[in-house]
Amino acid sequence: MRRTLIAALTLVGLQATADEGMWQPHQLNTIADELKQAGLQLDPAQMTNLSQFPMNAIISLGGCTASFVSPKGLVVTNHHCAYGSIQYNSTEQNNLLKDGFVAKTMKAEVAAAPGSRVYVTESLTDVTDKVRGAVKSGLSGNAYYNAIEENEKRLVAECETSQDYRCEVYSFHSGASYFLIKQLAIRDVRLVYAPPSSIGKFGGDTDNWMWPRHTGDWSFYRAYVDKNGNPADFSKDNVPYTPKAHLKVSVGGVDEGDYVMVLGYPGRTNRYRTPREVENEFTWVYPTAKRYREEYIDVIKSVAPKGSDPRIKYESTIAGLANYAKNYGSMLESYQRGDMLERKIAFTKDLHSWIKADEKRTAQYASPIATLDTLIESSFEHQQRDLLVNYMGRTNMWDVAKSLYRLAHEHSKDDSQREPGYQQRDMNRFKQSMQKVNRRYDPSVDKAVLLHFIKQYAALPKSERIAAFDQYFNLNKGFNEQAVSKQLDKMHSNTSLDEEAVRLAWMDKSVDEFKASDDPFIRFAVSQYDYDMATENHAKDLAGEMLKAKPAYMDAIIAYKSSLDQPVYADANSSLRITYGNVKGYSPKDGLMATPFTTLEGMLAKYIPGDEEFDMPANLIQAINDKNYGPYKMDKIDSIPVNYLSTLDITGGNSGSPTLNGKGEFVGLVFDGVYESIIGDWDYDPSLKRAIHVSSPYMLWVMEQVDGAENLIEEMTLSE
Repeated sequence: MRRTLIAALTLVGLQATADEGMWQPHQLNTIADELKQAGLQLDPAQMTNLSQFPMNAIISLGGCTASFVSPKGLVVTNHHCAYGSIQYNSTEQNNLLKDGFVAKTMKAEVAAAPGSRVYVTESLTDVTDKVRGAVKSGLSGNAYYNAIEENEKRLVAECETSQDYRCEVYSFHSGASYFLIKQLAIRDVRLVYAPPSSIGKFGGDTDNWMWPRHTGDWSFYRAYVDKNGNPADFSKDNVPYTPKAHLKVSVGGVDEGDYVMVLGYPGRTNRYRTPREVENEFTWVYPTAKRYREEYIDVIKSVAPKGSDPRIKYESTIAGLANYAKNYGSMLESYQRGDMLERKIAFTKDLHSWIKADEKRTAQYASPIATLDTLIESSFEHQQRDLLVNYMGRTNMWDVAKSLYRLAHEHSKDDSQREPGYQQRDMNRFKQSMQKVNRRYDPSVDKAVLLHFIKQYAALPKSERIAAFDQYFNLNKGFNEQAVSKQLDKMHSNTSLDEEAVRLAWMDKSVDEFKASDDPFIRFAVSQYDYDMATENHAKDLAGEMLKAKPAYMDAIIAYKSSLDQPVYADANSSLRITYGNVKGYSPKDGLMATPFTTLEGMLAKYIPGDEEFDMPANLIQAINDKNYGPYKMDKIDSIPVNYLSTLDITGGNSGSPTLNGKGEFVGLVFDGVYESIIGDWDYDPSLKRAIHVSSPYMLWVMEQVDGAENLIEEMTLSE
């Protein structure tokens, strides 16, 4: 089956358009002609090799993408990708979010937030036979899930020869194939440069996902290693990492119609979901999650005034919540005015007709697809309760207590049997997550958010409630807001988990010590553990059955589309991908045409003095008025291009990805998509799918004329 899948991918790869698809590196040979025709000047075969330029200059931050832009380990990514580190180093007295930060020397660089990493991908290996093929026949549910997981953990353990490497097994086509990805994990990461938020977040939530856009969404890290060139913990004796390659930075940027490509780590797309999954997501999940996120933001703002220390601690949380709330809103608008569900239903009918037309296909696909439909329906059973619990679980003390207690249970097992996230390989990252809690925690906010969602939970039907939770908060006789508020006050006042040293000490304590504790949040975690484990086991049982059924569904889609000579590519899954296209505007609605560039003058036109979203630094305003644009000016627009549009197929996780021209030169950073294209995670529309990039000329000009970061420009390799 695996060989059939790969053959199908190779067969249909040649049919892909320049706009659509997130290609795995090994697939580039199959679309080499299309790449060359679109404008690629590099050898596509060279780009399949992760040890060759430009692939060896592309890195992951674990959630965002980045790239090396100097031989001294200088890393460029989005401002919003480094937001946590900027926030971590900010205080009321030294607010780097507001004022920005430039390290004039390497000694002035500051440690990024604990747990920050630079991951350099070194290899991708097909391990489908060792994961799927090694599972004994006849296993089902939880047993099948655990068998797959055990195979993955064994491969990871064999790959991770030291803490210097991070290995993961990635599933493609819903478990039809698996690849082992090995990455060098650099753990001394330092913040080098971030423009003030009035540049890095210009436009704020109002402009988020919108065009025209004028956001300077960039920041710089530096990767450090020990004197022998090996990853090491933070030390003043460490030296900058020397990458195998770094990107040349283009002074001139791009012009309309130019070939561009993005190399990065896109998170998740869902283009092969069933009609029932699509319907549930857009009629219940997105509307509900959007409301919860907006309420979460409102609660934070009601407790933590702008500019206060509590508010600074939660700015990153607010930004993340707002980003996806707006994302969900666009999803819903596009869904309601489009015909995606109808087309999904029609496609599924055609697929079933094609399967039934052949006895062999019927025997191979019909039963697992029918099983999958049943499993999907059962997965919606308790979604309202589960989503509410998920949002309550985003609060700090809840998460800390439950994570620590789970760690105590996992420590009693052999390392190979522990849950992912609690193995020895995870302990450094786990410790760092405990260390940075206080920079993102305030008890008044934590309590207010919990109270808000407990009130909604208490309104659920009795059949949907959790007995252990009701008992702990005395909800069996109804919800008393004053009583629950008082209980939360006591929990937050009497816990010692808000102290870093205490949290770290609990990492080494036993289950019995947790059970004997009188800390209210630890007592809460202990009281919920049996329910949490029962819920997790049920989820694994369902996931195991889906892991058996979904690959057959995907194999059917691949075979059917192959018969129609149509392209098939894997959904994004946070692994390294390449997407390519051209600089191009679009028509968002009838009668409107969006040009592909925005200008400094357009940014100045949006300026509102003192406004949270549209304020501008005085020196930036002066520089624009002076019009000293130098080599960064684009004659066609009589200005410096700030942001530009392309037809590239991107999604979350691509944030911070370098945008390269046909020669592999850095011409900017991709950081967003237009509002109309957000639904592209589910449904590709070539007329509306547009990515938004910050241009390299604007970055260089601000660094030189506004922020005084000439020292960084000097260490880069510039391309005229």
